[in-house]
Amino acid sequence: MGRAFEYRKARKLKRWGHMARVFTKIGKEIEIAVKAGGPDPSGNTRLRILIQNAKAENMPKENIERAIKRATEKDSADYKEVIYEGYGAHGIAFLVETATDNTNRTVANVRMHFNKCGGTLGNSGSVAFMFEHKCVFKFRASEADPEELELEMIDLGVDEFYPEEDGITVYAAYEAFGAIQKWLDDKGYEIVSGESVYLPTDTKELDAEGRESIEKLVERLEEDDDVTNVYHNMKEVDDADEE
Repeated sequence: MGRAFEYRKARKLKRWGHMARVFTKIGKEIEIAVKAGGPDPSGNTRLRILIQNAKAENMPKENIERAIKRATEKDSADYKEVIYEGYGAHGIAFLVETATDNTNRTVANVRMHFNKCGGTLGNSGSVAFMFEHKCVFKFRASEADPEELELEMIDLGVDEFYPEEDGITVYAAYEAFGAIQKWLDDKGYEIVSGESVYLPTDTKELDAEGRESIEKLVERLEEDDDVTNVYHNMKEVDDADEE
């Protein structure tokens, strides 16, 4: 498997540790999408994809409907998406995506998490150049020939293509998100999920003690209610590599 797939697989396993927190964060993203494009999924591409993502995470239907309803209420929170950049211990670069209705609170909390774990919050642009902004889709196309499908999708900008037992996962530059989503819809393929990710252009390997210090910062950030995603450039090590 390629760099994007292995990195994303490792992060995914660690990221969704507590379902209640996951549902809260997806709910915020749904509210932002509804405010931006309306509550009708058929006319709101981002909302439609987020609903699919929610289903893929086993988020109950009533939670999804409640998030959509909240966004249409006059006194609903006005969430903004803000990305913070910084360095953890050992020079590990971090990108932290947030959805917040109070940027003063959020930046103070994110700074505190970095400081508590031996890191520093940086300025905008301080580490973003170390990451590639990608879109990733998982979809089902049971009748299609994988080799022919891959060739077709290369023309759309797909640069990594992984057939799996439960579907196909593809990666492309984030700018191709809309074109890929439309193409999948036009083909009638079932989109299981679609999202934006940041992948490091290079990774830094740490010893066990170093990894532990970075994982503490990741854990603190992911437990923050305003944080939706955490990305870093520490090399992931699975259990087999540590033996």
